[in-house]
Parts: sequence; C-alpha cells; structure tokens
Amino acid sequence: MMDSSFAVQNNDTTMKFPTDEAVVVEEDIISKLHESVLGHILSFIPTMEAIHTCVLSKRWIDVWTSISGLQFNDSLLCFGTRMQKEQFVHFVNRVLLHLANSCIQSFSLCLTCHYDSSQVSAWISSVLERGLQKLHVQYANEVLLCCHSLFSCSSLVQLVLQMNCTLSLPIFSCLPNLQHLSISGIKLVSESSTFSEDMILSFPVLKVFEARGCEWLTMQNISIEAPLLERFSIAIWNSLSDESYKPSIKIFAPNLTDFSYEGDLEQAIILLNSSSIRSASIVVVLDEDKKDRMEKLGLQAYKLLSQISGVEYLKLLFYKVLMHSKDIFINLPTFGRLTYLQLNEITGEALFNILHNSPILNTLVLQNGVSELNKDVMSCASVPQCFLSTLKIFQYKGFNVHEHELLLAKFVMANATVLESMTVSVAFWLRYSDIDMEKVKEQILLFPKGSSFAIIEFCD
Repeated sequence: MMDSSFAVQNNDTTMKFPTDEAVVVEEDIISKLHESVLGHILSFIPTMEAIHTCVLSKRWIDVWTSISGLQFNDSLLCFGTRMQKEQFVHFVNRVLLHLANSCIQSFSLCLTCHYDSSQVSAWISSVLERGLQKLHVQYANEVLLCCHSLFSCSSLVQLVLQMNCTLSLPIFSCLPNLQHLSISGIKLVSESSTFSEDMILSFPVLKVFEARGCEWLTMQNISIEAPLLERFSIAIWNSLSDESYKPSIKIFAPNLTDFSYEGDLEQAIILLNSSSIRSASIVVVLDEDKKDRMEKLGLQAYKLLSQISGVEYLKLLFYKVLMHSKDIFINLPTFGRLTYLQLNEITGEALFNILHNSPILNTLVLQNGVSELNKDVMSCASVPQCFLSTLKIFQYKGFNVHEHELLLAKFVMANATVLESMTVSVAFWLRYSDIDMEKVKEQILLFPKGSSFAIIEFCD
C-alpha cells in the first residue's frame, strides 16, 4: 500500500509533504484567551447560554462568572423546553447573587409572564450601583420602580424602558453620562403635587431621546435640557387621557438636527433654539370624538410648524384631520430652506398654500394624491416660485384618476419648468376597475410640458 504523502529524494535526504488526506490538528486558541476577554465575549449572548459553556471543559467551568453583561429572557428555551416562572425567578436570583461583587456594564430583562412588581424592581435596583452603563427592560405589566436609584445612576449611558410603569420624578433630575434614552408606555408623575417652577430633566451628553405612548402627568411644565441632543422623537396622545391639565414640554437642544412628532397636538411642544433642525416628521392623528377641537388645531399646527420652519426635509402626515378642518393650512410659516416635502392627506388648496411657502422645493411626494381641488381655483392659481426654479422631482402616489387629480398633473407638467421626473403611482383599487389606464396614460403624456427634460413614468 502506498504512503499517503509524496516523497522527494535529494542527496539521501527524504522530505515528505502531506497530501489532502493528512489530518490537521487545530489548536484551541479561544480557550487560551484571558478570562476577562472570554467573559466579555459571553456577555453578547443570553446569560443562560453563557452559563451552559461551563460544561465544555474544566477551563470553562468558571468563565461565565467573568461576564460583564446580563441578558435574561423568560421566553428562551432551556434544553428544549421553556422554564416555569418559578424556575426563571430562581435562576435570575441565583445569578445575581453569584455575581453580587461583580461589575455589571449591561443588563437586559425581557419578561412575558406576570411577576411580582417588587421582584422586578429588586432585579433592576440590584444592578444600578455596579457601574451599569446599559439598561434595557421590556415588560408589559405594571411595575413600581425606585426612581431615585434610577435617576441617580451616574454611570448610565443607554436607558431603554419599554414597560407599563410609573416613574415619580423629582423637580430636578440629572443623568450626566446618558447618551441614548428610549421610553415607551411610561407614566411620568411629579413628586410635587403643587404648581411650581418647571420640572427639569438634565442630560448633558444625551444624543438620542425617544418617548412613545408615555403619559406626562405632572403639575409642572417639563424642561428637557440636552445641549448635545441630535435626535428627538415623541409620540403622545393626550386626547386619550382624562387629565384636564396638559403640561408643556420644553426642549433646549441647540444641536438638534432631527425632530419627530406623532400625536393629537393637545400637548404643547416648545422647541428652544430650534434653528439647527434639518429633518422633521410631523404625524397628526385626530380622535373622532374630538372634532370640537378643530378650531384650536389650526393654531396648534401653526405653532409647531413655525418652530421647524428652517427644515430641509419634511414629512407632514395628517390622518382624519382635513376632512374636518379644511382651513388648517391657511396660515403657514415660510419654509425658506425646504427641499423635500412629503404629504399624506391634503386638499388642493392646502397644497398650493404650502408650495407658495416653499420657494426652493426640489422634491414633492404626495402619498395619497389630493382629496379635492376646485377647477376655478386651479384656473386662476398663481405658479409657485419653486415650479419656476427648483422643483425637479414629483411623485404622485395614490392616483385615483379623478378629474381634479388630472388637473393637478396637468398644472405641474405645464408650469414646472425645471422638472426632471414625474412618477404616477395609481391607487390599488384601479387594478380591479373598468377604467382603461392605458388611455389615461396617453392623456397625461399629451399634456403640455414646461420642461423638455421631464420624464413621465407610471407604476402600479
């Protein structure tokens, strides 16, 4: 039988080179890493799986005790089955007790079962004084958290709370190292039950602030001081609350560039030093039971839009609003820097009001066409400045082939002198209608063009 390697004879010296059949023994480099490095690596996987590495070899028995990040999720499987609630509580308690003297940099808790409020609060409190930098809690049931320990944790860099809990805030709170704050479902109340000066939330190095579905139940106005804040996002529906007093939320953020609001405009958002904002998204949803608020809605919309009039990119989406308040866009600020505009629910008259106040608009996107447009108004409408100098892209989505929509398409094509592309996306229901879309396309293509470079495209 031949040797499984090639032999080369040279001056009585035989050299053998291994063939593909030779076995290569790989060295276990990972196990030779320092225990602190291995602990850091294990911090990126669920704690249950990190502990299971103790069965690999004697070298790995105590490696998990060096982890600096804990991830607990009661929905994960343990050896193919899900832990009972009592087993999970015992598991978390044992791990926290075993690591009582360890530095915990990150703590993630995802709970799907119902637990005793004091138990959940105890888990969170136990890691707050261990140099904790990242805290992420996801829990749907009611919890009473110890707010003093939370808002005195100076080491926190990232705080994410997606839970149904009440936070009782002092008049002044400061998290000096927090860079990312994301809260949802939280009820924020004040420790003080009387009107006084503003409640101040100070975040000296915060970059991102996100609050969704939170209730701001305080007797004081709220001031958020975040000089390095870059992105602010809030979704708030106060019409669902029975509270008569709606405190205003003031944001001092001179470096803010991205602003997002979603709600019913019942609670005042006051942007101090807002000239730095370049991108904004405004989504207003009207509660059908609050139609009596229409008189105030126009003024509230104007106040909010006036604070972001220096934006370059704007999404302005209204739902169930313009059908009740057609004059909401009568008074508008001038958007002197606006180059991109996306609209959802809009009348033709309101559209022209916005266009006349956007002199350097480059891109216009209509998500659902226009709801109505008076033919007589169209015939005598003046051409917006942006049509004559800057408008290059027009996306006409939700096109229903109504007469007023055809009039708008004709007006844009005839008067947008630097237009480069117009994309018409027909409404979904037209696929099942008797309307001959090929004839509609031919009709649109025959409209006079103010720009010889414009490309007209159609898509379903």
